[in-house]
Amino acid sequence: MGKTLSEKILSEKSGVDARAGDIVIAPIDLAFVQDTTGPLTVQQFRESGYSRLANPQRTAIFLDHAIPSPSRQLSNDHQILRRFARENGCLIFEGGNGICHQLVAEGFASPGDIVIGSDSHTVTAGALGAFATGMGSSDVAVASALGKTWFRVPESFKVAINGTFQKGVYAKDLVLYLIGTLGADGATYKALEFEGETAGNMNVSQRMTIANMAVEAGAKVGLFASDNVTKEYLTAQGRGKEYKALYPDTDAHYEQVITINAAELEPMVAMPHTVDNVAPTRTLAGVKVHQVFIGTCTNGRLEDLATAAAILKNKKCHPDSRLIIAPASRQVLATAIKAGYVQALLTAGAILLPPGCAACVGLHQGVLGDNEVCLSTANRNFKGRMGNPEASIYLASPATAAASAIAGEITDPRKVI
Repeated sequence: MGKTLSEKILSEKSGVDARAGDIVIAPIDLAFVQDTTGPLTVQQFRESGYSRLANPQRTAIFLDHAIPSPSRQLSNDHQILRRFARENGCLIFEGGNGICHQLVAEGFASPGDIVIGSDSHTVTAGALGAFATGMGSSDVAVASALGKTWFRVPESFKVAINGTFQKGVYAKDLVLYLIGTLGADGATYKALEFEGETAGNMNVSQRMTIANMAVEAGAKVGLFASDNVTKEYLTAQGRGKEYKALYPDTDAHYEQVITINAAELEPMVAMPHTVDNVAPTRTLAGVKVHQVFIGTCTNGRLEDLATAAAILKNKKCHPDSRLIIAPASRQVLATAIKAGYVQALLTAGAILLPPGCAACVGLHQGVLGDNEVCLSTANRNFKGRMGNPEASIYLASPATAAASAIAGEITDPRKVI
């Protein structure tokens, strides 16, 4: 019997014939932390008695969740991470470079790699055919010291996507629909492997949006095959030599097969306070929004800013709605400026924040007031997620977000596109 993508990657890396349910020990190609989970990882590393990293140049620290630092405590955390990087020779990416998951895709993750991070959205790199997964700070500390860790090979769900998106429908709508179908724990510790003609035609940005949110259904990883789209992306990033084709076998065993006709999808919104509480955007018309946030590791890429800019060009945000834009990386920001997207967004009334996580986690740069509503392109809308448990968060695509910023209420983007 053939193998799924997860089984193939973990077999090659571990050197054994790995099948779903097996326990394997495999070397790590990249281990990373960010500034909210990193200090605990450093503490665990030291308390475990380790004195050196197995591979400093494949161990990275990203300052992205709280930059520029909004508090004394977080500034001190940043000092801890900078000191650790100096003492151990690992990579460190200062604030303003971008979100860890975006930077991992731009500069590190390759097909067949194993990537671990002390952040649940590490799964984003599955868009490039990497077995990428989040782990606890203690696990990442040990793996960074040993250069390897153990995995239980996950069972896999095949998500077969075919058909053409109608105008105004995007990858974000598809993944919200999928999470609503599966439920928040419907794929716990499973691998979601995305296949089909539509999946094959998606660019890497779209694949990253879907892989990023696989964890919102409980998945261990979200994986796309490594194909010509992957090759073109890696080549554009100056990493063409890291490409290799990687596909599941045609006779691989899947625990479940989910079929989605993209042509039947419509714009979707996740309602408070869970990601699987989804509904068609058209059914929420009239819900007032005080803040619209376009960015994060889910939808802060160039394509997302281009979509928003096209809708907002020569228009103004509603006077009762503030629009916050946070590019996912410095590269994204620079390209968006050159393309004119940033100017269009600023002219519409947007507030531009530095590349990073910004308002997503509720540490600063967009904390909501009591009873306020935010429409966000992020991946989570739990109560208190954006810093205030008395506020409400809706999740949607950049197109829906931009259309809603103009109207001051949740709006189906098909009305304005």
